[in-house]
Amino acid sequence: MAIETLTTTDEFKKLVAETTAQEGYKEPLAFGIARVDRGQKNAEKVLQASFPLINWKENFGSAAVFIRALQEAKCNVDFSGTEFVATLNDNFIANAMAAFAPYAAEATGDAHKNVQVIKTLAAMEDIGKDYRIVFLFEDAAPQSVEAVYLKLYALSLRKAELRKVNLNGAFGILSNVAWVGNTPYELEWLRENEIEMKLNGTYPAVDSVDKFPRFLQHIIPDDNTRILDASKVRMGAQLAAGTTVMPGASYINFNAGTLGPVMVEGRISSSAIVGSGSDVGGGASILGVLSGTDGNPISIGENTLLGANSVTGLPLGDACIVDAGVTILAGTKIKIAPEELEKIKAANPEAKLENKTTFKGEELQGLNGIHYRQNSTTGEIIARRSTREVKLNEELH
Repeated sequence: MAIETLTTTDEFKKLVAETTAQEGYKEPLAFGIARVDRGQKNAEKVLQASFPLINWKENFGSAAVFIRALQEAKCNVDFSGTEFVATLNDNFIANAMAAFAPYAAEATGDAHKNVQVIKTLAAMEDIGKDYRIVFLFEDAAPQSVEAVYLKLYALSLRKAELRKVNLNGAFGILSNVAWVGNTPYELEWLRENEIEMKLNGTYPAVDSVDKFPRFLQHIIPDDNTRILDASKVRMGAQLAAGTTVMPGASYINFNAGTLGPVMVEGRISSSAIVGSGSDVGGGASILGVLSGTDGNPISIGENTLLGANSVTGLPLGDACIVDAGVTILAGTKIKIAPEELEKIKAANPEAKLENKTTFKGEELQGLNGIHYRQNSTTGEIIARRSTREVKLNEELH
């Protein structure tokens, strides 16, 4: 059978209702159609998935249409697992176009983007094996390259919260490839063709070798967001509007990022989050869960300054300052004078700080308004109440 061309929105709603009422139907958490890049040596290996649009906890009517279009194209959708992936064919496109017909004329700009995807595919002469659809029914560990990429898109497009998406096993699913622009190449294929390509002058200029592509290879940033070196932000990073990423020692890993306008000249490791108005100074490092934080994800509050070449391995609150070159870890011994301790307590009324002069870093984690410094005579790390609110230079954003 095939879906007959619908003429009214009421017919569309009826088709959606009939589809979702079928036994065993599950509403997807997320879904999307992607163009996949396959291996040059092994065409069955998917190296990358490019989604023009992802749906995350939204557009459930379009999901029902896609599922019905697959079923009518003789593709049995399996709802029993946590995800389902299928290769598209012309029958699927024809069925989806017939179902979306009442909306086709107005599907432009920001309106009905799932319909726009189908219209674009319908205009292609041969979609071959390069287009696949993926449904995620649960936020479980991904099982396919397409599912990994859909989740990376959800993070980078700010549709999903940082640290709230299950990416367990993603590194084992993705292949380590040579990235030439936005095209991934199998390393084994390059080795097999190295002699011929180098003698012919066709050996590609490889930008990087990694399992993840760069953020800008897939994501269009906000108008007021600047990334001065594409290699500095990895796919799956999340950049709030107004973020500036300078070249040099800066880097933002996947599943990490900013919550507002932030100046980034240092490293934001995986799982680290930086609050609005903060400044990560040149060469500063916010440690990730695998680099000395005992698995404790690091959050940096708002209007906080990390000085050049400083290192932070514990969460910081709002309006904190870590001086240049200072390292603050959970076990770092920090001296606080009694009068400064009282000021810090006043700024953090809910904190339960003992009346003593030496603290471990972990006892101060997450507190607001602390200035971490180093005594230039003794080398001791000291803390005092921060006397100023750190604000970014608005002209730079």
